[in-house]
Amino acid sequence: MEKHLHMVCLDVPYPMDNGGMFDLFCKIRALHDIGIKVHLHCFEYGRGEQSELNKYCEEVLYYKRANGHKGFSVNIPYIVASRRCEKLLANLLKDDYPILLEGVHCTHHIFNNLMRDRKILLRLHNVESDYYYHLYKHERFLPRKLYYYLESKLLKNYERKVAQQVPIIALALKDAAIYKENFHAKDINYVPPFIPFTDVKSEEGLGTFCLYHGNLSRAENDKAARWLIKNVFNKIEKPFIIAGKNPTARLRRLVQVNPHVHLVENPDEAEMQDLIAKAQINILPSFNGTGFELKLLNALFNGRHCVVNIPAVQDTGIEETCHIATDENSFRKIISQLYYKPFSESEIQLRKKLLVAFNNNKNAEALVRLIWV
Repeated sequence: MEKHLHMVCLDVPYPMDNGGMFDLFCKIRALHDIGIKVHLHCFEYGRGEQSELNKYCEEVLYYKRANGHKGFSVNIPYIVASRRCEKLLANLLKDDYPILLEGVHCTHHIFNNLMRDRKILLRLHNVESDYYYHLYKHERFLPRKLYYYLESKLLKNYERKVAQQVPIIALALKDAAIYKENFHAKDINYVPPFIPFTDVKSEEGLGTFCLYHGNLSRAENDKAARWLIKNVFNKIEKPFIIAGKNPTARLRRLVQVNPHVHLVENPDEAEMQDLIAKAQINILPSFNGTGFELKLLNALFNGRHCVVNIPAVQDTGIEETCHIATDENSFRKIISQLYYKPFSESEIQLRKKLLVAFNNNKNAEALVRLIWV
């Protein structure tokens, strides 16, 4: 008997140009590969309609997100209220297929009585209240800082209600623990993130520079890049490349006054993968204590040495594959030690052993068992 699934995405899940899109698109493809008929619903607000999605879905439906004051609500978080869509609700009610909601963002309709008897599950991307609180702490522009603070407050109350309403499938063990302990989630499970990497392709030997990569328009990534320049590479003059989308003017200015630091703006996918592969050390501190650092998985599958801090790997099961620094001094010390140390075959084999948990087909089957329990 055919299995059909409605999947509601907070954004258009293609192209895979950031870590969040890895899990969404690779999950769709993995479900298709094991025979699930995916009916994809996604909110479009800048990424455009993507014909690639049609290869893996029974249908792809797009909805406009309400921007500005149209998406505002006094008691519902903006990321949720702006995705309130009656057309989406009507389409979901045309049949009785189970529904997988991708992110707290997409949960507005779970409280509707018309959905009371439906099988609905939430794929938890982050503890959103914590994520927005971290954004608030890192943001300098006052109106945006105030928005992040208020959104984090609304989200904390909202997530507590969501935790009582639907079964939850977390992509990070630490997020599952928070939902269970702080929000008293009734039904919570863990399925690792879906990723586009199937084999460890890290090369032995030496690379030629240190690398930080990420979406540089995001406050937490901008902070991490600037922190590395000002607190780590201020005292070790090793070649350091920062690569990513839309760097801030503040970061550009900082790079300009540090001659051993270079900025690669808006690299395409091939260029980014080439940088990750050629780097001697991928340096990826996290200043966000929630979710899963999917860019770290990219570095582990495709790069050499990885240096991180505790929040980047806590409760992930991949701690052994990384060098963990606790402060700026230990970052400097570890980087200096690793810069001339060839990456070895034994380290590649350790990664192969520990990264087996990120098998998309096995994780798709685990997801199916939770949906059609």
